[in-house]
Amino acid sequence: MNFFNKLKNRITGSTTAVTDKFKDGLSKTRQSFAEGMNNLVKRYRKVDEDFFDELEELLIESDVGMTTVMDLVDRLKDESRTRNIKDTAMLKDVIVEVLSEFLTKSKEETKLNINPSGLTVILMVGVNGAGKTTTIGKLAGRLKNEGKTVLLAAADTFRAGAIDQLQVWGDRTGVDVIKHQEGSDPASVVFDAMQAAKSRKVDVLLCDTAGRLQNKVNLMKELEKIKRVITRECPGAPQEVLLVLDATTGQNALNQAKLFRQASEVTGIVLTKLDGTAKGGIVLGIRNELNIPVKFVGLGEQLNDLQAFDADAFIYGLFSELFQADDEASQSE
Repeated sequence: MNFFNKLKNRITGSTTAVTDKFKDGLSKTRQSFAEGMNNLVKRYRKVDEDFFDELEELLIESDVGMTTVMDLVDRLKDESRTRNIKDTAMLKDVIVEVLSEFLTKSKEETKLNINPSGLTVILMVGVNGAGKTTTIGKLAGRLKNEGKTVLLAAADTFRAGAIDQLQVWGDRTGVDVIKHQEGSDPASVVFDAMQAAKSRKVDVLLCDTAGRLQNKVNLMKELEKIKRVITRECPGAPQEVLLVLDATTGQNALNQAKLFRQASEVTGIVLTKLDGTAKGGIVLGIRNELNIPVKFVGLGEQLNDLQAFDADAFIYGLFSELFQADDEASQSE
């Protein structure tokens, strides 16, 4: 049994709904990548340097990132030699296998780090426009549906309308929002939210923050101040610092991740708007180059379209059409 069929067997049953979400959400990336890969295999029947050169271009166009592309292609060259693969059609399955290994370093680290016996504080960071406030609202709804009590802190006090936007999500999900006036000190908002969360015995506090990357030094100092307040009021917190990135910005998202990692010890990535881009390969670049797990992905605009990242479902959603013709041919034999 080839690797892709093993992958299909792993994700059948209880995860079918999740798999369908990823398949639908990755349709633009899949169509672009699968078409390119199938054309590549048709043009090159033999595995050689020309084939690998064009494969590099295809991966780069999918925004996998140059460093990751070089790592992937070097690994594929090694595997083709080791397994004595001469036919490009046979290499398709190896490509899926290697990409899967790049993503599945540890399934445990893609799960949220939740304090089992006290308050969990999740600090949400990211530039304006990445979908941070919307992600907080969706994550609040998700956690509430899991039976947890949730509180929101409106610490993005500088962007016009940010507090009101978070309040709309609070009203929509039935979650209270701790807020001050626009322009207030963000750390003081977080302090009051920490006090409220402890007194109400809340399970999870989600903290919105500013995202003014053009004023990078002040932004990073502000995030450091917020983290000090959180740690002082609740030792061991924040349990998560989630960086929200817009998948449609491609390599720019990777650059943002590098900047935020310097200041805020990012523990996980939330990749929004993955359904709106043909360059979903950015997931691989982030995972490989930064060694930061992708914990959630945005696969649509509805409340339940924020999905916990599932590497198997992602790989299947990316490659399902690539192997569809093979399956149909084998069934007709």
